[in-house]
Amino acid sequence: MVTLDYAINTIEQLPITDQEILIDIVYHRLTEKRRKEIAEDAKKSIADFHAGKLKTQSVEDIILELRTTLNEKA
Repeated sequence: MVTLDYAINTIEQLPITDQEILIDIVYHRLTEKRRKEIAEDAKKSIADFHAGKLKTQSVEDIILELRTTLNEKA
């Protein structure tokens, strides 16, 4: 198993331009992974909605619920 320290130390041995290229590659791959996760979550939510597992709410109710949740965490 590769540790974070090992990966960082290995990357630091690369020339700076290669480190910059690596950062760009990793950033774009992470962005793509996040997009796929968001798309999968959206598909599941749409399926749940069509299956009747989600209820419709007014914007006011949603905002009130968000504010309540935020206040409970504070």
